[in-house]
Amino acid sequence: MTTSPVAPAPVPPSVGGLLAALLDLLLPGSCGGCDAPGEGWCARCATHLGPLLWPVLPGGPPVVAAGRYRGPLRNAVIAYKERGRRDLAGALSSVLLAPLAQARLPLRSTGAIWLVPAPSRPAAARARGGDHVVRLCRQLARRDSRYRVAPALRLGRRARDSVGLDAAARAANLAGRLRVDARALPPLGAPVILVDDVVTTGATVRACRDALARADRDVTAAVVLADATTREGRGNTRMVAGKTTHRRICTDQGHSNLRSVAGL
Repeated sequence: MTTSPVAPAPVPPSVGGLLAALLDLLLPGSCGGCDAPGEGWCARCATHLGPLLWPVLPGGPPVVAAGRYRGPLRNAVIAYKERGRRDLAGALSSVLLAPLAQARLPLRSTGAIWLVPAPSRPAAARARGGDHVVRLCRQLARRDSRYRVAPALRLGRRARDSVGLDAAARAANLAGRLRVDARALPPLGAPVILVDDVVTTGATVRACRDALARADRDVTAAVVLADATTREGRGNTRMVAGKTTHRRICTDQGHSNLRSVAGL
């Protein structure tokens, strides 16, 4: 009597995350932007960033981005977020240092500055071995003791993947599904900066700011790795604090999904 082979049991997400961490330790590193051997963010890719960007989000807080969502920065964000390159957390946190320095200028505070990560969907966080934005914030706190991490925002299980959604659909997707964990909030009156990986339509930034405002926490600014919005027109260009800013809308709505990386 012959028996069919037993299919191997699926690897639980927690075990998969452990295996990924072990591979990070055993395999030689490479640049997340160009795959060159060496550190996670090479000097050549860093030169592609250009000046900081200040995309204008109508009805939202000030936003500072490290660069445009293209080229090496786009490659690195996708590798970190969707391809298991958790080892890039340290390199990408260093990319956020300049935007953070600009965002905190109006604070004139010598005390702690609280970083609130934009939350991921629970299923997405499990698949990635943890919340990737929380990981970035914790790396920043290790680099500079002035930064404290307050993972106070939670996204409900019914929230959909935002790939392909326009601004109105993204806002509707978040409505009623973004919750505040009062136990993890920054202290009342403390400086608060939102942190996310990419800004597209601004729906997530506005929803996070509004949720914190309902908990009596004021958001000074938001910082992101990449600006994935697009300029509506030259007539919307204006100067803010001596910096050129543009009102933009998103054209690359697949940035958070592997479907967007064909042809990279």
